Amino acid sequence: MIAHIAGIIAAVAFLVLVCFIGIFLVRMTKTMGEINRSLNTITDDVDALSHQTENIMSNANELLKDVNGKVASIDPAFQAMGDLGQSVSDLNAATRELTAKVGKNNEKKNRFASATKVGKAAFDVYRDRRNKHHDEEE
Repeated sequence: MIAHIAGIIAAVAFLVLVCFIGIFLVRMTKTMGEINRSLNTITDDVDALSHQTENIMSNANELLKDVNGKVASIDPAFQAMGDLGQSVSDLNAATRELTAKVGKNNEKKNRFASATKVGKAAFDVYRDRRNKHHDEEE
């Protein structure tokens, strides 16, 4: 009889083990199903993000090409402005030089004019004396 009781206990223990394994497998199946659904959702989201990212990158590349083209088209304008600035600077330098030369020439002219006035005054004095001397002789 003890053998029958031991067999029944072993059978009950095996039945409990099978039930726990069954419950574990059912829960594991549910978890795996949720993981599969989550992976499908994540895959769909990543595909959508990838598509949007490709569109953004394409638009960014087009925008960059457009900006590069426009920058290339205005480069000559900036070069011309730089050349104009250099020309204005050269003109200012030439004007300063001319002003300095004119100032020096005016200084020389003023000296010459002073010398001329002194010479004229001296000549006038000489002529007046000669005329007086000539008038006295007559």
